[in-house]
Amino acid sequence: MTTRPPFEIDAIRREFPALAQSIHGKPLVYLDSAATALKPQAVIDSVVSVYAQDCANIHRAVHTLSQRATARYDGVRESVRKLLNARSTKELVYVRGTTEAINLVAASFAVPTLREGDEILVTELEHHSNFVPWQLVREKTGATLVVVPVDDAGEVTLEAFRAKLSSRTKLVSVAHVSNALGTVLPIAEIIALAHDVGAKVMIDGAQGIVHESVDVQALDCDFYAFSGHKLYGPTGTGILYAKEALLEAMPPYQGGGDMIDRVTLAKTTWNELPYKFEAGTPDIAGVIGLGAAIEWLFALDRVAARAHEHDVLRYARERLGELPFVTIVGNASKTSGAVSFLVDGAHPTDVGMILDEHGIAVRTGHHCTQPLMDRFAIPATARASFGIYSTRAEVDALVTGLEAVRKLFA
Repeated sequence: MTTRPPFEIDAIRREFPALAQSIHGKPLVYLDSAATALKPQAVIDSVVSVYAQDCANIHRAVHTLSQRATARYDGVRESVRKLLNARSTKELVYVRGTTEAINLVAASFAVPTLREGDEILVTELEHHSNFVPWQLVREKTGATLVVVPVDDAGEVTLEAFRAKLSSRTKLVSVAHVSNALGTVLPIAEIIALAHDVGAKVMIDGAQGIVHESVDVQALDCDFYAFSGHKLYGPTGTGILYAKEALLEAMPPYQGGGDMIDRVTLAKTTWNELPYKFEAGTPDIAGVIGLGAAIEWLFALDRVAARAHEHDVLRYARERLGELPFVTIVGNASKTSGAVSFLVDGAHPTDVGMILDEHGIAVRTGHHCTQPLMDRFAIPATARASFGIYSTRAEVDALVTGLEAVRKLFA
């Protein structure tokens, strides 16, 4: 692992080739990192090297290319273990992203375990990926889906959570950080309260892993999931962390190659953990690229990097709050990574299109959180979200762009 000098934003930005381009003749201002993060050159080089040098399937051959690819692929699991402080690599399942991880837990844990009268707790601010799988579980098991409301600040209070928690609660599934509003949920307290009533806890860490420190042993969560592409790695990759005893008891999610021990016409036995949940040929280059992203992060001063990210977000909320024609949606006491807003008289889609003409990339729409949009009685917002490469100067560019939007719609 290479150690860099102290965190220096200009040097960091030079490692992201996408930032060197111009959009409509203006320097790119990329404020859509919550949708997907840009990739550092180290990750791009890692993926290219797999296809250029080690293009082979894993776990299936004795030739040199396969052995090299296998070693690189399997080695990533230890990097993930260190990132999450998991007890063992057996607790880490490669998946295509947070969505697949939640669906895996729904199919292999919730469906076999829950019964009519049991309750699944989610919150009103969840991503659709943390709603729809539980609605499917409800239909298959007869369990009840209970939703914890958010307040006017876009916050999930412990009082509201306690009010919905009961002895019937068997599973709690909540976001670490809201992708739409940036709200940071009190997951440590939520996990403890859920365990007090005997419930298991799933944490959607798609945004949390990027901006917050995560220690799954200290949190004592039962499941934690994240996507590689939001953590500066390739798309189509992700991790499901689950306690080993739970994975041992859960049936396979899919059947196929590599998840088996022995197949006969009469019976099949399963491979050991975590391979029992990893059927078929995976995205080998993607996983190796994810490992490169994690090692790239390890080489940074993570404390300084997080401080920089939080400073940019705080500055953005301050600058947007100074604009009389802008309304920030969600003002939780603790936020991370993103800020959602409305511009008076302009639909969010128009805001996004005009900002794009100024080289500024933001997300517009419901952010896959339609129940949350319904809670605030709005169809959509514009969202600026930040990464390790974001700067205050980019926030200033956003403000200038919004002033141009205002002139058009005044």
